Amino acid sequence: MPPRKLLRHLVWLESFTAAVEAGSIDAAAEHLGVARSVVSEHIRSLEMALADGATLLERGPGRRLQLTARGERLFAGTQTPLHQLDMKRLRDLASAEPVVRLGLNPTLSLSLLGKVAQDAAAQGLKLVLSFGGPHELTRQAQTRQLDLALDFTPLPPHEGVESESLLRMPFVVLAGPGCALASSAASRQTLHVRDLEGQPFVDWLRDDPYGGANSARFAAHGVTVSEVARVESFLLLYELLRAFNACAIAPDLRRMHPFPPDIHAWPLQEEEPQAVEVVALWPSGALSLGASTLLDGLRQPV
Repeated sequence: MPPRKLLRHLVWLESFTAAVEAGSIDAAAEHLGVARSVVSEHIRSLEMALADGATLLERGPGRRLQLTARGERLFAGTQTPLHQLDMKRLRDLASAEPVVRLGLNPTLSLSLLGKVAQDAAAQGLKLVLSFGGPHELTRQAQTRQLDLALDFTPLPPHEGVESESLLRMPFVVLAGPGCALASSAASRQTLHVRDLEGQPFVDWLRDDPYGGANSARFAAHGVTVSEVARVESFLLLYELLRAFNACAIAPDLRRMHPFPPDIHAWPLQEEEPQAVEVVALWPSGALSLGASTLLDGLRQPV
């Protein structure tokens, strides 16, 4: 099988990376088995394509090559599988303006995106946003496709990723305005799993850990509910509670975002109280300055 031919910008990137790691154009050319002029031409082409001609490498003490600020961001961001490095991604890395690639759990976008966006705008940071579940966000942080990700626990195994807990939330019982609980338990301060016996119930998708937790709760107390729907996000939950006159057990998001006024909520009374955490994830040893700035803002009380 003939060797795979790299896209042109990846050939340029290969010369750039070799020069950084070898410390000189001559050493990079020897490593790649090409003429010195070829490596120089590749690096210059990369600078023209990504940084409007701005320098990515410059001579340092002892004439050893060293990275400029733009070059540092580009080199750090390219330690990832080649197929993920398209030209748009490389331009962001080499941009004069700082770019933060942020991944969000869809539910958290409802609560945190406004604050994050305001902090980014105030600091002159360009945001590149994406959404995903815990497995996708963790994988993208591991492969350095994201500078920062925000998600709920529990998380999948995340070797090569650092994490920090930002907020801890207990569980609550939620009910739509037409649910029987909305009237029968209106004066109650808390509800127990047993109070949901026979109620129409909106559960979480079966591969979602909250759904597994709900099943375990019902089994432990011998409770049977009538499952009317499954959901994967608060973005979908409220309409289902209203349509099916149903209830649900979910994390208490009120410290970040109020529940709709027609949705009733009670703290869930449990013998062994459980909680969910909002966590920040980033590649190990690679928290960029922009991501650190946004993380500092998220550490403040909501």
